[in-house]
Amino acid sequence: MQLLLAPMEGLLDFVLRDALTRVGGIDRCVSEFIRVTNTLLPNRAFIRVMPELLNGSRTPSGVPVRGQLLGSDPVCLAENAARLASLGPEGVDLNFGCPAKVVNRHGGGAALLDEPELVVKIVSAVRRAVPDTQVVSAKMRLGFNDDRRAVECAIAIAEAGASELVVHARTKADGYRPPAYWARIADIRAAVRIPVIANGEIWNVEDARRCQALSGASALMLGRGMVTDPGLALAIRANAPTPLAWTQLLPLIQDFWNLVCKTQEPRQRAGRLKQWLNFLRRTYPEAEAAYMAIRTENDQAKITTWLQTLHQLAR
Repeated sequence: MQLLLAPMEGLLDFVLRDALTRVGGIDRCVSEFIRVTNTLLPNRAFIRVMPELLNGSRTPSGVPVRGQLLGSDPVCLAENAARLASLGPEGVDLNFGCPAKVVNRHGGGAALLDEPELVVKIVSAVRRAVPDTQVVSAKMRLGFNDDRRAVECAIAIAEAGASELVVHARTKADGYRPPAYWARIADIRAAVRIPVIANGEIWNVEDARRCQALSGASALMLGRGMVTDPGLALAIRANAPTPLAWTQLLPLIQDFWNLVCKTQEPRQRAGRLKQWLNFLRRTYPEAEAAYMAIRTENDQAKITTWLQTLHQLAR
């Protein structure tokens, strides 16, 4: 079984990738999308989103990271894919699933699922631009307003040259509302000859097993479920629904905060910690208390002292 860590704009960046891959159980990550418009991006633009490029395309714990591109112009995407490929990523991924309005208004992300012909042009152009030794993959939703063209889009992606496809089993219109329609992934798997990875609404071991049963996919991509329960990948592998103890998680939160303070803008730092604690509240009662303790605090020094004290008390 292969377990991947999802790309989530504004949440699962290189800092949280570092923290979550340290826990174990994840085979590969995909970066947040790198937006491509009408220009060839400089190397620093790719490295800013995916600093793992400076570490052999690996997180500090050694998990491979694939770079994801988002855009709608085949020529520009191909040029930028070639540049990204020159930096040595684990592979190049294409985003056909982002539901953000600002992205969709410009014809990117999930909006492309209404234009399978353009999807073919994009994947074909990128595949030609990227060396044969590197993987080109894609991530899609089931559609924009409905899923009528889901299989058509998946076939377009596969026949244009992608060697792997992740399917988030909801449409753009569905957003992140449950349920995820895992059975529709089985329809896609039956129509293409490339590996299909299931994604969407996998919060626990039971969800993972049901997703595998309904989709027929052995490989899964974990997103918010992994953020709320960093031990989820290990639990799925062990088929044992037991989260990490809070005392095991605290050192990870401390390391996360230290890296946030080193790499993020000062005005963003407190918010990043609160964001993760807010997700962790779903699994950990202790995270609820921690979140409430710093909910209104933005002073970095005070948060650092508070976190150190919390860590010491839990030992």
